[in-house]
Amino acid sequence: MFLKHQPSGNLIEVLTLDRLYNPASENIEGRFHAGEEMQDPETYRKSELIFPSGESLPQCWVDLNYRGQKVKIGQVHYETVDIS
Repeated sequence: MFLKHQPSGNLIEVLTLDRLYNPASENIEGRFHAGEEMQDPETYRKSELIFPSGESLPQCWVDLNYRGQKVKIGQVHYETVDIS
């Protein structure tokens, strides 16, 4: 997947898609696609990345509380459901 690095305007090939989709991760690994030689992987802040079309990343990729609920990392809530 390619995203646009806002400060430079260059495209970045995302190498760690799992971190891109994880709202708890603030950074991804990727490499610039500029010039003829393949660039070395670097760390980029997700807050500096957008889609090449100019759209921002989905809220569920960048915000742990995108549903308006405060959820702590590693904490799971279960509800009981009566199916009788």
